[in-house]
Amino acid sequence: MSQIAKTPDPPYFAVIFSSLRTEGDKGYNRLAEKMVELVSKQPGFLGLNQQEKMLD
Repeated sequence: MSQIAKTPDPPYFAVIFSSLRTEGDKGYNRLAEKMVELVSKQPGFLGLNQQEKMLD
């Protein structure tokens, strides 16, 4: 049986970030891109999943 993914030995950690966006970008996208750049360089980084839902 093959593995789904080769992962490092545990322990594993999840970081969950949530925010409520206001109208207009106000630099959010630039900072979000920088955050992804920095976190992807951390030892043990496995990946990133982003979800976005606009509230009415």
